[in-house]
Amino acid sequence: MEYENKKLKEFNNYLSGRKIAVIGLGVSNIPLIDYLHKLKSKVTIFDNKEIDEIDNGLINQIIDYGMEFSFGKNYLKKLKGFDLIFRSPSCLPTIPELVEEAERGAIVTTEIEMVLELTPSKVIGVTGSDGKTTTTTLIAKVLEAGGYKVFLGGNIGHPLFTEVKDMTEDDFVVLELSSFQLMNMTVSPEISVITNITPNHLNIHSSMEEYIEAKQNIFKYQTPENLLILNYDNEITRNCSNIAKGRVIFFSSKEKLENGYIVDDGKIKFCQNSLRKHILDTKNIELKGKHNAENICAVLAATREFVDLQTAVKAISEFKGVEHRIELIKETDNRVKWYNDSASSSPTRTIVGLNSFSLRNIILIAGGYDKNLDYTPLAKHIVENCRELILIGQTADKIEKVVLKELEKTHKKLGIHKCNSLEQTVILANRLANKGDVILFSPASASFDMFKNFAERGNKFKEIVKEKIK
Repeated sequence: MEYENKKLKEFNNYLSGRKIAVIGLGVSNIPLIDYLHKLKSKVTIFDNKEIDEIDNGLINQIIDYGMEFSFGKNYLKKLKGFDLIFRSPSCLPTIPELVEEAERGAIVTTEIEMVLELTPSKVIGVTGSDGKTTTTTLIAKVLEAGGYKVFLGGNIGHPLFTEVKDMTEDDFVVLELSSFQLMNMTVSPEISVITNITPNHLNIHSSMEEYIEAKQNIFKYQTPENLLILNYDNEITRNCSNIAKGRVIFFSSKEKLENGYIVDDGKIKFCQNSLRKHILDTKNIELKGKHNAENICAVLAATREFVDLQTAVKAISEFKGVEHRIELIKETDNRVKWYNDSASSSPTRTIVGLNSFSLRNIILIAGGYDKNLDYTPLAKHIVENCRELILIGQTADKIEKVVLKELEKTHKKLGIHKCNSLEQTVILANRLANKGDVILFSPASASFDMFKNFAERGNKFKEIVKEKIK
């Protein structure tokens, strides 16, 4: 007998004929346009881009569907009198127009929140400042190896709302959740993972407190039988256990926990009542760095009740990593290795990247859009791990300033260079490289000053390296 999702059926009935706003023509909302059209909803599309900046095919589709639209400056001026508003993650619920509509009675939600509300499947959600994508992807790989049908989405993959109709109680939904998606969320996954919380996106969030509160929504609405997996080594995530409503499992690479998952002398172990069970040796996995060992701990904790250990370890051992995350893209004849770590858009992520290599022979290419982050902690790791630093973008001067201060304090030397384009950085890095060096593109900054996103930035870097470096 085919599974019938009664909640989805009721929601679809509700949508029919309703006045609905879709804010943002990003990846997550575009499939909604078709979906809402089929249900005969009265839809208005809002986007802060001017009409000539939006794909012509999409504009023609909106016109063919008879939908109204409001684009460009003051695009939310007409946001009044809607029953339901789907906001894009980048349109924060704190925007005055959204607050006013919510107070009037409109339901303000997101595509991903409705997936959580309507799916009959078990949901595993992952958030954190670093490591989200690797952890989320690997959880999905382990579950698939265990024979489950897995829907991977959220801040990764593709929109899932239009696939809810295909989900059953036997399936899994695995979601990477950003702070923007979690803001004002009123439903939490049954299994939630927080990899860490460090300052990020402070150019958009009003404060660090707002950022932390958004992250905590991933477990705020859990029940006692639900599971929360936390990084013990991060003070903010460790303290989340004090307000958790469900069961808590910790993981750590610094402490020998009595209960939880630990990284101990290069080995991942499960601890229960101080007894330690060896699970795998990090020498036998493809993923580099202690941070990835921590991510694996979180993966094992999230999947342990559903996939046998032997199957999980095999899937983890075969996993080669996610694109743009310490991704080896070329090794030259003189053993110079080029790594693309474009996803590292904050200082903490670049610190992790630098510490993934054991020798002080890194040529670091860094810099990009300024998210109002503090680069002081990064300076120490640059000075300790790099012999050359190549800077680019808006944050070049900020990074240079803190590195020069660290060099003065430590009496060490480091070559610092500035470039105007990504191509220039590649050519210069190649000229500076000695036999056996590592060239690491890890910007510690967002991409928006030059690129649409970190993926476009990383792909451009790879393209230049493959073209220019022989």
